[in-house]
Amino acid sequence: MQLSRELPDYAYTLRSADGRHARVNEHTLTRSFILSPDLLLDDWSVTAAAQLTAGDLARVLEQEPAVFLLGTGEHQVFPPAEIMAACLTRGIGIEVMNNASAARTFNVLASESRRVVAAFIVDAGGH
Repeated sequence: MQLSRELPDYAYTLRSADGRHARVNEHTLTRSFILSPDLLLDDWSVTAAAQLTAGDLARVLEQEPAVFLLGTGEHQVFPPAEIMAACLTRGIGIEVMNNASAARTFNVLASESRRVVAAFIVDAGGH
């Protein structure tokens, strides 16, 4: 029997993520980023979940996701209530989790062709 590797029908696959870096396709990212199955914005300036503002979500909300995953680094850290409200008032589901969990969830949702956008907070300095 011959086995073949099935490739996803989207552009970006999140191979791993933790609090210090992530691997998207063959690229290692060491800064916070926003990812959808067909879009990678590798210059998101956010460095801490507790300091997020609704304005920081503009690039996420532009994508009109059904589900927004917020990876908050090595540990789960809930953002200010205004972040949750910014999503929920637009009918966007939001899930907050550590980066490793968000990466696994992103890949499952992307493989199901769901309209998912994820934002990952990365601290390459390990602070």
